Amino acid sequence: MNLSSLTYLDLKQTGLQEKLSNKIFHLPNLEALNLGYNPYLTGYLPQVNWTSSGFFSMLRLRGTAFSGELPDYIGYLKSLKYLCLANCKFSGSIPMSLGKLVQMAYFDISGNNFEGQISNSFANLTQITYLCLSHNSFSGQVSSIFSNLEQLFYLDISYNRLEGQIPNIANLSKVGYFTLRRNHFIGQFPCWVANLTQLVCLNIGLNELTGPIPANLRGLSNLRYLCSAYNSHTGTLPIWLYNLPSLKYLSIGSNEFTGQIYEFQSKSLNHINLRRNKLHGPIPPCPTIINHFLSKNTFTGEIPSTICNVSFLEILDLSHNSLSGIIPQCLANFSNVLSVLDLRMNNFHGNIPSTFLFLSKNTFTGEIPSTVCNVSFLEILDLSNNSLSGIIPQCLANFSNVLSVLDLRMNNFHGNIPSTFTEGNKLRNIVLNGNQLESRVPRSLATCRHLEVLDFENNKINDTFPYWLEFLSELHVLAFKSNKFHGPVDSSKTKLLFPKLRIFDLSHNEFSCLPTTYFKHFNAMKMVDEKVERKYMGQSYYSDSVTIMLKGNEVVLPRILTIFTTIDLSHNKFRGEIPYAIGKLYGLRLFNLSHNNLIGNIPSSLGNLCLLELLDLSSNELSGKIPSQLTSLTFLCMLNFSQSHLEGRIPRGNQFETFENSSYNGNLALCGFPLSKECGDINTPQLHPTPMLHKEDDPTLQVNLIGKW
Repeated sequence: MNLSSLTYLDLKQTGLQEKLSNKIFHLPNLEALNLGYNPYLTGYLPQVNWTSSGFFSMLRLRGTAFSGELPDYIGYLKSLKYLCLANCKFSGSIPMSLGKLVQMAYFDISGNNFEGQISNSFANLTQITYLCLSHNSFSGQVSSIFSNLEQLFYLDISYNRLEGQIPNIANLSKVGYFTLRRNHFIGQFPCWVANLTQLVCLNIGLNELTGPIPANLRGLSNLRYLCSAYNSHTGTLPIWLYNLPSLKYLSIGSNEFTGQIYEFQSKSLNHINLRRNKLHGPIPPCPTIINHFLSKNTFTGEIPSTICNVSFLEILDLSHNSLSGIIPQCLANFSNVLSVLDLRMNNFHGNIPSTFLFLSKNTFTGEIPSTVCNVSFLEILDLSNNSLSGIIPQCLANFSNVLSVLDLRMNNFHGNIPSTFTEGNKLRNIVLNGNQLESRVPRSLATCRHLEVLDFENNKINDTFPYWLEFLSELHVLAFKSNKFHGPVDSSKTKLLFPKLRIFDLSHNEFSCLPTTYFKHFNAMKMVDEKVERKYMGQSYYSDSVTIMLKGNEVVLPRILTIFTTIDLSHNKFRGEIPYAIGKLYGLRLFNLSHNNLIGNIPSSLGNLCLLELLDLSSNELSGKIPSQLTSLTFLCMLNFSQSHLEGRIPRGNQFETFENSSYNGNLALCGFPLSKECGDINTPQLHPTPMLHKEDDPTLQVNLIGKW
């Protein structure tokens, strides 16, 4: 701090930590200070008396933990030309004194917590060339704040809360990059963009824009990147869009565009996103595009053969269209580079080519080609809902050090489950539901340490419960419904015991002894919503799904919320009493023990299951009274105690006022509402006055039982 002659200090990416003394800003001759990319370095900008103010021209704190507000004193640093505070922890509003920095050329405060309106003081920064305010919480309208910045080349105000019309910068002829993605701008695609002849990048996606793309932008010969996705644009694509000579990246998906598309003339175009529109007709020739996102339109015809003329093909997403024909075998040429091939929900037929990822919901027949084992990169394999048959290749387990998802559900595969899963594999999801597989559960599955979903439902597997799966500490879903499993559901008596399991479905088998030990250790089912991260299971292109039983019908959950928990042990040969320990699974939503040989009383501890929405204990040999504690289950939508030996008065209050006679049929000794049989006790207490509670959760995350899970 005694280096009075120091003019330039660069400590970028040096591992500095903890709080930095403000004295460093008071070195009398310091002109440039770079402390960037030290993420554990904290500090504040001094409020007054920067003694170097007459010389200070550059300050860079990008990627540090500096916080606090931008001090008003910063306006007195008259020589300041370069200020970068990106990806720090600053907050507050922008001081009006900023307008005094008339020499400012570079200003970047992106990735902070600044708020309020964008200050009019920016209008005075007439020498600025780079201005980035993105990823903050700025709000309000922008109007004409930037219209005087004639030297401006880069303007980024994306990821804020700005609203109103897009700021008109038609007179800023030097602008090359203009992005305002993810705000609340309204109006139409700005036609004055035609004046920005030097424009290289325009990103106005994720706003609330309407109307067509204007027809007067054909002069943007330098435009390489155009994004207006996730708006409400209408109309057809203008002809000039097909003729932009420099265009490399086009993203206008998730709009309301209609009509056919034609061949793009740009020889540099390599990325196109038109998904989620209303486009139709054939897919045009595409000799240069390496990333195709054309899903969820109504394209027809076959995949153009010219797609194989491209030298490098990385992503091909044509899913959810009406395409037909045979998949070009030449796609196999891209087996080493193709990361996504998604052809789901079309009408393709014939044999499967040797390179593929998403081919579900088509009409493919035959076997999985053995050449699949030659693919060097295969992260997701989804062949579900086809008419494939034969044996599942063993190699799908052998090269699983890359494979993450193996989804072969709803086909006609038979024989054995692949049994050679190797150590170090990356498998996260294995779904073989709805086939004709007969073998036992392979012991090598214990090597799948990353496994979250294991679904063998609706097969012919004849085995005892594979207790060694409890060592898979990441397992969330275990579904063995409708097989030939038998014997007790026993544990290894370790301390692991499925710590993250949330969906446990052993229904429609021949199991005999309840997994009481597991009930005590299902830790993930003990957590209520506030302690669970609310998101959907899956990864980028693949969403985990599962089939559950509701009112005797199979319901497919196309996505699985992390707050969804269920235990279904129905239609087995379980005997004994219902364990009291189930009452500690506070996060449980669906619980089904119907059609077994259970005896004894219904445990009052079930009244602790505060989130329970379905409780089915029907068709057992249960006896005794219905515990009054169950009336506290205010989320309960479905209750079935029918066909047992319960007795006494049916409790009243809350959700119990909504259940009909069918919930209690076959229990001859039950009486009281809603049954017509009176209990005959004149001293019976009256209806509990507690009002019935209703669900008030966020409809996008918390779900109603019937039809929304």
